[in-house]
Amino acid sequence: MSEARIVVACFGGEAEVRTAGGQTAARRAARWLERIHAALTRFEPGSELSRLNADARSAVPASPLLLALARAVGLAGELSGGLVDATRLSALEAAGYARSREPAPPDALAAALARAPTTAPARPDPEGRWRLVTTDASGRVRRPPGVRLDGGGLVKGLAADLLAGDLARHGAYAVDCGGDLRVGGAPRRLLVADPFGGEPVHELTLAQAAATSGIGRRAWRDGGGRPAHHLVDPATGRPAWTGVVQATALAPTALEAEIRAKAALLAGPDGAERHLAHGGVLVLADRAVRILAGHRPRAEAA
Repeated sequence: MSEARIVVACFGGEAEVRTAGGQTAARRAARWLERIHAALTRFEPGSELSRLNADARSAVPASPLLLALARAVGLAGELSGGLVDATRLSALEAAGYARSREPAPPDALAAALARAPTTAPARPDPEGRWRLVTTDASGRVRRPPGVRLDGGGLVKGLAADLLAGDLARHGAYAVDCGGDLRVGGAPRRLLVADPFGGEPVHELTLAQAAATSGIGRRAWRDGGGRPAHHLVDPATGRPAWTGVVQATALAPTALEAEIRAKAALLAGPDGAERHLAHGGVLVLADRAVRILAGHRPRAEAA
C-alpha cells in the first residue's frame, strides 16, 4: 500500500510522517507537529513552556500538552535514575545552548573529541529537582518558582507518540521526530547512522519505537573556546564527555526510547547497557560499535 509523506520543520530540525491514511491524515499530522512545537519550544518567548518558565507562581494552569511534558520530566528522572534531568536548563544555557543552533557538520565530532576533557560517566544532581515537578487534578503544573524546564528530546518523543495514537487507525504509519521514531503496521528497516559521517553502523528491525541521542549534531565552542554540546552532566552542569558519543535505544514508546538513549549515553560505556532494556546500539568515542540485545528489567521478569 502506498503511503502519503509529509515533512515539517520543527524541533530544531525536521519531522517526517508517512501514513497509509492519505494526504488528509498527513496534513493533520503536520498541523499536530506545528502545534506541539509552538507550545513546547523554549526558544520562543511566547510559547507555553517559556511562559511557564517565566511564571513566578508555584502552580500554573496548563494545556494537556504542557501537562504531558511535566509528567514526562518525572518519568525521565525515575527511569534514568536522575541522569535525564529536564530541570538543568540554566546549566545548558551557561554551556552555550541559550538559543537554537544549526546542526554541526560530521567532522565537528572528531574535532571536539580531540579537545574534550577526560571521559567520565555522568552522575545525577544530588538536589534531584525533577522530583519537584508534578501536576495536579486541577490541570496545573506545580514546581517551585525558579525551577525551569527544558523540553529537549522529551518533546520529540511525546510528539511521535501522540501522532502514533492518531495515525494507528489508518494501519501502517511511521513518524520520525528528529530521530525519535514510532511505527505501526509491518516492522521497518532502521539504519543507525555513523555520527562520524561514515556509512551506517548497523541495521535494526523496528517494530515499535526507537530514539537516538548523540553529542555530535549539537556541538559548538563555548566562550572559553572549549568544545561543548547539549547533553550536560546533571551533577556538574557541564557538557558530559562519557566515552559514548551516540546511543540508539529500542522501546515500546518513543518517549521511553528517548529517555533510555540519553541515559545510556550519559552513563558511559560501562553503565549504558542497564538503560537499554529493550536493546540498542552504542557508538563509542574510539568509533567502536556495540550492539546490545537488551534484557528484561527484574521487576518484569517472570
